Amino acid sequence: METKTVSAEIVFPVEFYDVDSMRVVWHGNYVKYLEKCRCALLDSIGYGYMQMVDDGYAFPVTDIKIKYIRSLRFGETARVKAVLVEYENRIKINYEIYNDKTGILTTKAESTQMAVNISTGESSFICPETFIKKVENLLASQD
Repeated sequence: METKTVSAEIVFPVEFYDVDSMRVVWHGNYVKYLEKCRCALLDSIGYGYMQMVDDGYAFPVTDIKIKYIRSLRFGETARVKAVLVEYENRIKINYEIYNDKTGILTTKAESTQMAVNISTGESSFICPETFIKKVENLLASQD
């Protein structure tokens, strides 16, 4: 039996402005790549950052872990895959970044976000019901 998941992938060229003098992607730019894929994932759920704000919540990143395995270089094409692994109490996403041409895994990462009520500034230890329902509807549609 196949496990149901909510995931998204993006593919993009490694641009010159993302690399150092040796034409290797600067380590801090990988966070930007994760964010691009996280936005694609949240949009696929129908709960992107604008919907969060409309719902009265912000979701700041509370933790991020990155394991650099191999470098991406200028002129290569990157493929980022994001998989939602938690959504009821927090948003936790696992990522893998590949060299799209070779299929070689270059980076593994994980991010965690928590809901904060915009009007009160208080942390919420459960995600908004709107978000949970959207994820559960998406998972149910995989039947």
